[in-house]
Amino acid sequence: MKVSYLGLSKLTFALMVGMSAVTAQAKSVISLEQAITLAQQNDPWLHDSRLKQKAVEYRSVAAGTLPDPRVSLGMMNLPTNTWDLDQEAMTQLKVGVSQMLPRGDSLAIKQNQLKIESSKFPLLREKRKAQLKSKVSEIWLDIYLAQQTIALIEKDSALFDQMAEVAKASYSNAIGKTRQQDVIRAQLEIIQLEDRLTVEKQKLESAMARLNEWLHIYDDSNLAQAFNFDTQPMSFEVSEQLPVISLAAPALLRPSQYSRNRLAKELAKHPALLTIDVKQKVVEKGVALAKQQYQPQWGLNASYAYRDDMPSGNSRADLFSVGVTFDLPLFTANKQDKQVAASIAESEAVKTEKLLLIKQMISAVEKELKQLNRLSQRQSLYQKQLLKQTHDQAEASLTAYTNDDGDFAEVVRARIAELNARISALRIDVELLKTVARINYFFAQSTADHHGLTNPALSNTFGEEK
Repeated sequence: MKVSYLGLSKLTFALMVGMSAVTAQAKSVISLEQAITLAQQNDPWLHDSRLKQKAVEYRSVAAGTLPDPRVSLGMMNLPTNTWDLDQEAMTQLKVGVSQMLPRGDSLAIKQNQLKIESSKFPLLREKRKAQLKSKVSEIWLDIYLAQQTIALIEKDSALFDQMAEVAKASYSNAIGKTRQQDVIRAQLEIIQLEDRLTVEKQKLESAMARLNEWLHIYDDSNLAQAFNFDTQPMSFEVSEQLPVISLAAPALLRPSQYSRNRLAKELAKHPALLTIDVKQKVVEKGVALAKQQYQPQWGLNASYAYRDDMPSGNSRADLFSVGVTFDLPLFTANKQDKQVAASIAESEAVKTEKLLLIKQMISAVEKELKQLNRLSQRQSLYQKQLLKQTHDQAEASLTAYTNDDGDFAEVVRARIAELNARISALRIDVELLKTVARINYFFAQSTADHHGLTNPALSNTFGEEK
């Protein structure tokens, strides 16, 4: 009698393993490429950046324009005893205009400085797109991991349900060797699987909520629709196949050819570092602008004064005046000198900022490479040995129990070990791709027009290859 139950159990296991899961409700499926494209196309930050770039470009035009001339209108030297305009020869109706000129080349330098500053925005947008690609890839892979883990647990839950039924039937049969603790163990495993299933569903829902932030359709020409958040799907699935994410610079990162100087030169093409190059050029223009404060500021003025005729009827000559004003920057120790020194210090600080960022990026790449190496070793170990061995162990324990030569608890342990191995292998596959995605972020290269802003001495900064 026991053999028939266990034979039916074994057959049921085989049938259930081969069955595919039936979806209760069709959901929209989104691939990794689609998620990345939607995130990059519908990011309001990119539109905000384009508007800020336009603002700086408009300011650069305004900065190259002379200040508006000043016009003055006045009545001069009125006699206070009669207030007559023709009583005194000094009484005048005066109209004047004055124009201040910039110090040295300050207007041209300021205009050029703002033009250079505006060139950082395309680089910032490329950096943002690279960040989005990496971030969305990680979130998508988190959803994939949770989604596939749930599928594995649900499939094994059905197996454990069947095992529990078989254990109950065998326990109720006096001939069988199944003990009460075997029944309790089977039920306990079912409860623990339900808990694991709940945890994975929690991870899935959390990751889907994070990805939804980047899937919202944004149209800068229709902001009313952009604020309509109910139009976005609340539920979706990701593709059932892992995407192919290739390492961006495999030859450079190969251990036999690895060099930190070569890596630094490659990282120097990253939009984040090119943005610092732009900032360096901006502060250098700031130094040149500060030095213009040593130049005098000139001003031109001209005026025309009308005088009324004399009381006798004789006419008085009108008056015309012209003049030049300028200041003398003689006391420069506490003003001009300190402004130039401050600008130079700021320029040197930007160089330090670039060095710090390069060090951080090299460290991050090396950390991810170490992790990638260990994950690859674990992936190989699972694919070549662990998955097969845990499966063989589960089959062997089931066969032994079927032939009255094994323990039910061992069957349960073997099945749990096989499930854990499959989940661990899946997690390793996903973590490996997430690591590659993080590494690829550092090798994002700018396609924007830099207007010759890259430092020409960059090749010597990191040393030459020997």
